[in-house]
Amino acid sequence: TDGFSPANLIGQGSFGRVYRGVLDRNQERNVIAVKVMNLQEQGASRSFLTECKTLGNVRHRNLVKIISACSSIDFQGNPFKALIYEFMPNGSLERWLHDAPNETNTIQPKMLNFAQRLNIAIEVASALDYLHHHCVVPLLHCDLKPSNILLDHDMVAHVGDFGLARFFPKSMNKFSGNSTSTVDLKGTVGYAAPAEYGIGMEPTTSGDMYSFGILLLEMFTRKRPIDETFKDGQTLHLFVKTALPDRVLDVVDPLLLAGDNNRQQEASSSRNPRRATMESTKMKECLISIFNVGIASSVESSKDRMDIVDAAKELHFIRNKFLGTGIPTPRETRV
Repeated sequence: TDGFSPANLIGQGSFGRVYRGVLDRNQERNVIAVKVMNLQEQGASRSFLTECKTLGNVRHRNLVKIISACSSIDFQGNPFKALIYEFMPNGSLERWLHDAPNETNTIQPKMLNFAQRLNIAIEVASALDYLHHHCVVPLLHCDLKPSNILLDHDMVAHVGDFGLARFFPKSMNKFSGNSTSTVDLKGTVGYAAPAEYGIGMEPTTSGDMYSFGILLLEMFTRKRPIDETFKDGQTLHLFVKTALPDRVLDVVDPLLLAGDNNRQQEASSSRNPRRATMESTKMKECLISIFNVGIASSVESSKDRMDIVDAAKELHFIRNKFLGTGIPTPRETRV
């Protein structure tokens, strides 16, 4: 990290800062990400222990891999805690969705096309399915949002930041959260299910599903759940729901539509206007289906939310349905 130089700072949150570093191991130099905990922040030590406990007991291709952890004293005699992760060269989903181009920067802003967004959604769903249904003790993430979705060299998504994670006994079902005054879990405003966390309920899998639904809607609208345009009770959920199905194109990310229009023009110029029309229709149908998954996952009532197993199946079905339409496949869209 070159002494945790500001030049190597790649991210920060409420509990710490993340730096790019190099780890010499087995005669190899590996690029790593080092999260240095801000121990002055209440909850940081607990977050450190939670990540050590959770990530040390889970293995999945769509989860960020923890390499090591350090709990020591720094050169000034202060407590020091850090986590070492595999490095994700393409950064966070947050940056791909919301990084604004610099006025002095002539480089094109980052752009995720349709196939990339759908693949990322499926990969996040796969990670949640594993956490909820395939761990020895089910695990709740409790803070799913774009900044906690990291992308590797091949744009494969990895869910990270388990500082608020909770184990969820199988004896409890996804609706059986108990009211308690000791729960300090809050998640992130806009992504945390207000009906549960707002009244101090124990987290359940349906809380993660709410976050997933909001994440899915955000990915294809490029609007945050706390967007400043949402006033007088308007929410991202209602913004999308009221537009379906006839006005779906009114809520889709304009950058996504611009990319689709470019493909249509290419198809038309290749003397195949019928193919261009088919692609446009398929894209619209696909977007409606994706938004329906997001809406079903983020309804107010936890008992009515879609389960991650059903959400993953539906997203896989959508992807398979459109593989033959000329929409770029993952192999064609790698960065």
